Amino acid sequence: MPVLIFRLNNVPEDEAADVRALLDQHGFAYHETTGGFLGFGVAGLWLLDDSRKAAARALIDTYQDERRVRLRAEHEALRRAGRAETMLHRFARQPLQSLFYIAAAAAVLYLTLWPFLALEG
Repeated sequence: MPVLIFRLNNVPEDEAADVRALLDQHGFAYHETTGGFLGFGVAGLWLLDDSRKAAARALIDTYQDERRVRLRAEHEALRRAGRAETMLHRFARQPLQSLFYIAAAAAVLYLTLWPFLALEG
């Protein structure tokens, strides 16, 4: 019976490709599903042989641990060199999107606090 081994929702494409290659390299038979047209489905990799789930999970966990260490080291090196992306860099790169998010957060804050601000003492 197929078993979900790796969710693909919000996973960077390079990580998903690495996991697919890893499963192929080690001979695991799997099937890939998408989230569907509206994204309500389960996007993931399904292991076809559930008896090998523990071995596949261990392989993926090892890969993710190595990836986490590598990405943290890369980010730390960029931060030390002064080239890591900051909020100001993001704002300069995408000013309209940043202003939209700030306005949306301010609107939510206002709507949340409005009943308390409208009270007259």
